Amino acid sequence: MGVRENFLSRLGFPPDDFQVRAFDAIDGDASVVVAAPTGSGKTVVAEYAVARALAEGGKAFYTTPLKALSNQKYGDLVALHGSDKVGLLTGDNSINGDAPVVVMTTEVLRNMIYAASPTLHGLRWVVLDEVHFLQDAYRGPVWEEVIIHAPRDIGLVCLSATVSNAEDLAAWVATVRGSALAVIEEHRPVELRNLYLLGDRRARTLHLLPTLVDDHPNPEADRFDNAASRGPRHGGPARGRSTLATPRRPEVVDLLSDEDMLPAIYFIFSRAACDDAVRQCVEYGIRVTTPEERQRIRAIAEDKVARLSDEDLRVLNYGSWLHALESGISAHHAGMVPPFKEAVEACFSAALVKVVFATETLALGINMPARTVVIEKLSKFTGVGHKFLSPGEYTQLTGRAGRRGIDELGHAIVLWSPFVPFDQVANLASTRTYALVSAFRPTYNMATNLVRRYEPDTAHHLLNLSFAQYRSDAVVVQLEAELERLRHESAAARQLAHCDLGDVREWRALRKEESGSARPRGDGSRTEILAAFAKLRPGDVIMVPSKGRVAVVGTSQRRHGDVRLRGLTPDRRSLSLAPRDFDDPPTAVGRLELPKPFAPRSPAFQKAAAAALGKARLRAGDQGTGDRGTGIEGEPHRSSRRLRDVTGDPSPRTASRAAGHPVASCPDAAGHLRALNRAERLDNDLRRTEQKVRSRNESLARQLDRVMRLLGNWGYVDGWELTPSGDRLARIYHECDLLVAEAAGEALWSGLDPNEAVAVASMFTYEARGPGPHPAARLPTDPVRHSWARVEALGKELRRAEEEAGLTVTREPDPGFAETAWRWCRGDELSEIIDDSPVAGAGDFVRNVRQLMDLVRQIAQVVEDPDAADALRRGADRLFHGVVAASEPVGLNRGGGK
Repeated sequence: MGVRENFLSRLGFPPDDFQVRAFDAIDGDASVVVAAPTGSGKTVVAEYAVARALAEGGKAFYTTPLKALSNQKYGDLVALHGSDKVGLLTGDNSINGDAPVVVMTTEVLRNMIYAASPTLHGLRWVVLDEVHFLQDAYRGPVWEEVIIHAPRDIGLVCLSATVSNAEDLAAWVATVRGSALAVIEEHRPVELRNLYLLGDRRARTLHLLPTLVDDHPNPEADRFDNAASRGPRHGGPARGRSTLATPRRPEVVDLLSDEDMLPAIYFIFSRAACDDAVRQCVEYGIRVTTPEERQRIRAIAEDKVARLSDEDLRVLNYGSWLHALESGISAHHAGMVPPFKEAVEACFSAALVKVVFATETLALGINMPARTVVIEKLSKFTGVGHKFLSPGEYTQLTGRAGRRGIDELGHAIVLWSPFVPFDQVANLASTRTYALVSAFRPTYNMATNLVRRYEPDTAHHLLNLSFAQYRSDAVVVQLEAELERLRHESAAARQLAHCDLGDVREWRALRKEESGSARPRGDGSRTEILAAFAKLRPGDVIMVPSKGRVAVVGTSQRRHGDVRLRGLTPDRRSLSLAPRDFDDPPTAVGRLELPKPFAPRSPAFQKAAAAALGKARLRAGDQGTGDRGTGIEGEPHRSSRRLRDVTGDPSPRTASRAAGHPVASCPDAAGHLRALNRAERLDNDLRRTEQKVRSRNESLARQLDRVMRLLGNWGYVDGWELTPSGDRLARIYHECDLLVAEAAGEALWSGLDPNEAVAVASMFTYEARGPGPHPAARLPTDPVRHSWARVEALGKELRRAEEEAGLTVTREPDPGFAETAWRWCRGDELSEIIDDSPVAGAGDFVRNVRQLMDLVRQIAQVVEDPDAADALRRGADRLFHGVVAASEPVGLNRGGGK
């Protein structure tokens, strides 16, 4: 029996057409890029490549982006092939690393390739799971490094559920590696139904409506949403007294239970909110389990936490967590310790737990399908600001809905929100384009490994083979068009900002000085303008600077959370409006009854809507463009009215300076001010776009040259040769690689004891999250304080050099975790330090300690001082106790794995 026949006999069901096409490619020794919905069976393709490698006496590596996913895949492959044939490597842990099938994180494979590890001998196939991680700003380059640098006789199986430009990716892989086939499957094995859930204050009930009807936005849901958003002038309720409300979490769970839509994953993009949702449901009295299910849940939970001490369980509120779990409800997020998360995953996969409130990390490959997915909000906090979900992220989340072989239908429910118009929800549900982009750039570690392995011409050529370079030409065309628009609008704004009476910038400076920190109107922030976008509905009429009246026909979601307002002018021009197109947050100055059916791209629809817009009567005082003109019904000149709004009743001090300035007497002063603010915002956009064009036009090979010049200036390379410092840098795989190498070269760890050594190393791994300011770091000993001063100075010196070289700036080191790391290393228990720790929860604590252990072991391998190396190794071993040790998968050995 051949390899395929034997594999299919064990599979137990006939393969789908896309799987057969992928099998054919693998049998032909071609790499394959598989893009298919979650739950469609992509993993079967990977398993076939593994089976072929074993049948031919070769090896197969299965790479994943997450350690948790690696652990899960390891268990799956052990069940298929036996523990003697399967290993696991996750950087700081290893088990059976010489097995013919090894599961690992993608970074481990990259490190092996750069080190020319003998473990690569006999490697036949590599699976790159979740290949869309290629666009992750921090970790994405690792995937491209593997694809570019892996030996050419190795076949690749690239899997993703969210790539719509798979042909592009496959064409690039074929360019780099010789042959590759794109296998695309758009059909979901379980039909997905998108739903919209609204709370009705008047009827005290919930309305569950289809989001799309015949692939168009549901007009009934649109009517509900429009009625809720209308102010008194539109005949609706007063603002703040909407008849609609976001459904409460316990009410949603009750509805799902009544409608037989459990089990469900309920996505909330906040760890604290996930925990709060569990508490609310428990207090509400929700219990969705039978006595027999509760017994099984308790047994699973007790098994998973067996290695945690009673004191640790007390600190982790085990009793409350278990009570909720037995009720069939739990949270799942990175703030939980791994044993708790593993218990939730096991109970949910066994259909014992029926509702999991989760952050988006649950969507990253963990095998937890559900009948229903609920998304509470379509925006999430990124650590810097809020961004809307992209179509790719929405697809990734809703891909969990519908269990193959169990459900005939999967449900994706979005809750009503006063801040997100229904048409934006419908647009997200109907969008099927989410192109993969590249985050590739030469790093310091990459540069030293290129020097170590290749001649200069070959290294430059390999960089220019990157997916980033492959796609750059098309992007440059788009950026050049954006530059032309920005230059035109900036020139127009500067012309409007000119005042014959005086210097508008000088007048603005006086006003800002005298008004303190208050920001004058006319300088609307991007956040305020985006909030105004969310309040506008299709049919609202707004005034746009330099364009006049515009009818809103919807909003659209762009990459990186960018939002566009789609509009139509009286002369039938379609507009895509960004926040920078407005001086102030736009408000509705009128409303149209848009043609039916709602088809904004239809010429007939546009013609009828434009005609109605041309005849529309606008609110008094709002008929101008916002820059000049007089309103109707006796309203004063708009600019004069705005000027009074800005300045108010002038104080004697204001009157003596800002109000006495010549520009203050100009009848169009407010218009000049808005134009100046707009011109400056446009100039900032212009500079950023010019930089993007330069970086695109400049090949990655040229970027490597800049990295090499900095490394030469700092003594890491001499021409195209590594110095001893360069050899050290080539063995440090970390976000702050050059800064760590520099600290190691300056003997920063010499003379420190193990506890102090890990405290200093934590300055490179820890990064405070959330909006600042953050509490001042506490440093436990004088040697640690002295080391921090040196680290901080090195960081500032490196960032200055990077800015001068035009390179991406290394993030600042952070001493916030140093005292916590020091105390944990000396043996303190979790209960003694968790309340004083800067991290949000025990799960964050464990993750930070794991990352610290990995870096400490790397540093121990590169420092020259043997006593410092010994202190670092002992420090890494000391970190492994208590909840950290109990959170490691059973059977893993610490160390190794390189």
